[in-house]
Amino acid sequence: MTDTSIESEKKASFFTKLYTGTGAFDIVGKRNRYYIATGVIIVIAFLGILIPGFKFSIDFEGGTQISFPVGNAQVDTAKVRETVREATGVEPSAVQTAGTGAAQTYQVALSELSNNQITQARDALFETFHPPAQDGKPAENTISFSGVSSTWGDQITQRGLLALAVFLVLVTVYIAVRFREWDMALAALASLFFDVVVTAGVYAWSGFEVSPATVIGLLTILGFSLYDTVVVFDKVEENVRGVLNTSRRTYAEQANLAVNQTLMRSINTTVISALPIIALMVVAAGMLGVGTLMDLGLIQLVGVVVGTYSSVFFASPLLVSLKERRPQYRAHNEKVLARRARAEAGESADTAAATDAGAVRLDKAPARPQTKRGRRRD
Repeated sequence: MTDTSIESEKKASFFTKLYTGTGAFDIVGKRNRYYIATGVIIVIAFLGILIPGFKFSIDFEGGTQISFPVGNAQVDTAKVRETVREATGVEPSAVQTAGTGAAQTYQVALSELSNNQITQARDALFETFHPPAQDGKPAENTISFSGVSSTWGDQITQRGLLALAVFLVLVTVYIAVRFREWDMALAALASLFFDVVVTAGVYAWSGFEVSPATVIGLLTILGFSLYDTVVVFDKVEENVRGVLNTSRRTYAEQANLAVNQTLMRSINTTVISALPIIALMVVAAGMLGVGTLMDLGLIQLVGVVVGTYSSVFFASPLLVSLKERRPQYRAHNEKVLARRARAEAGESADTAAATDAGAVRLDKAPARPQTKRGRRRD
């Protein structure tokens, strides 16, 4: 057999195990290494939240939004930023374009401006860029200013946090009622906490603006992660039903089998969910220049990947760790291991007895008659 055929068999064997879910991947048994990986990821995420911090949109911090058409001129966001800064003395927090073709516009976000600063900014932008009206002629009234008060931003923040708190409470109640135990609810909440922290860390490190679309996307991906966790826990509940009444497998082994049986489904769901999100980011954000869609797409893409990881490699192992803290589960583990030790000892004794019996038969076997040799002649 050639090396190529051997490698092909190994690859086929790996994907076959992945597809059939036979428990070939010891995820729960090696949960300590996944705990370490999870801890490292959380630390990196917290560093992102503390060091660069979040970049909040105008909807949260309040301020002034300037909008005017690009026209036939070449897009130059750096020139727009410089013009606004010199006219108002305020550094814009964000300068981007939205739309395509004749409908393409500049969007400038900065802190709240006074009436005098607004007038100066309008005059400077019109003299520099000459934004056209619908008839194609330059018009100063095409430059629009809209203000968002800090009070409105505070209300948005409070409502976002309230929505997150209500969601977590409902999740706790649902899982506790659905599975009739608090261990699964606690593991699911820890998984959702991981999702929130990591997603927030990615946003902090990437420098993307936190907008209302971000909050909506966060609640969406938390729902996705919860759904994936519930599917895995449902399979765990099915596999461990009556496990304490037998001595064949431990709770951890049955839970690991459940994770393997749902692993391929989790991967398929992640890939299928990620493809349209990537399309949203590339087409809607990259080609149309809609920043809100980019914010929504990024948080959903990160959330889908992180949610799958937490459901498989964190929530399920954590559930097993919580269960094994209880005396009845520790006693059951000892019972299973003792049974296996006796079975292995019996097999070893049988093997030794068979070896000894074979040796005795060889000792008692008659000696082979020697062939007669011719006498030596003198």
